Amino acid sequence: MNRFWMPLLGSLFAAPAAHADWAVNLPVGVTDISAQTFDLHMFAFWICVGIGVVVFGAMIIAMFRFRKSQGVQPATWSHNTVAEIIWTVIPIVILLVLAIPTARALVEIEDTRGTEMSIKITGYQWKWHYEYIGEDVGFFSTLARASNEARRRGSNIDPKTVPNYLLDVDRPLVIPVDTKIRYLITANDVLHSWWMPAFAVKKDAVPGFINEGWFKVNEAGTYRGQCAEICGKDHGFMPVVVEVLSKKDYAAWLAAQKSGKAG
Repeated sequence: MNRFWMPLLGSLFAAPAAHADWAVNLPVGVTDISAQTFDLHMFAFWICVGIGVVVFGAMIIAMFRFRKSQGVQPATWSHNTVAEIIWTVIPIVILLVLAIPTARALVEIEDTRGTEMSIKITGYQWKWHYEYIGEDVGFFSTLARASNEARRRGSNIDPKTVPNYLLDVDRPLVIPVDTKIRYLITANDVLHSWWMPAFAVKKDAVPGFINEGWFKVNEAGTYRGQCAEICGKDHGFMPVVVEVLSKKDYAAWLAAQKSGKAG
């Protein structure tokens, strides 16, 4: 039994194995907002754990200590003002303790002031279009060829042999690290949703309507997400990939795009 349970428990509680193939918790992410969201989630989780311990603990004690076989007689009272005040005030206090930091975080999530660059994201069936506002740079991002070939019936390609199967694109969104980026998002046909777990971003793309938000990535690297709104038969084949470069490398990449020398 120990040979089974110990590795399992170890994997569940091993901290930033949040990036494992199957995670049972939110990822901490690479933005201040994602870290703040994770902290709020864990704060609420431990409050719920505490409530569960108190409630179920009291229930279990009552079941064993005051059971009929012990000769205990049920109480006959039907009203207790003090008890009602207690079980009304305590939940109100708990809700306020949760609501204040949550409201503060929600306001910050929507605050796009002070952004350093803007990107327009448009969802299509079944790809994304990225436009760097004011830079005259834009391109489509579609499922990478290797994944597209492997997903086809009769391809005889084992998907397990394809790196980042269904989570890779031909052209990723490229952004600079440590830069507050405002994004405007819409759709050209049906509902889509741009979801990037590492950024704590999931924003709907609605035809005829523009949503906005922002993110600021603290670590360079490649991050992967997906469309999170069922948008048609190829919904599962429009991943999101963001490549975060140093500011120097991003400037060189942008210059190459403008000169038409990009690969």
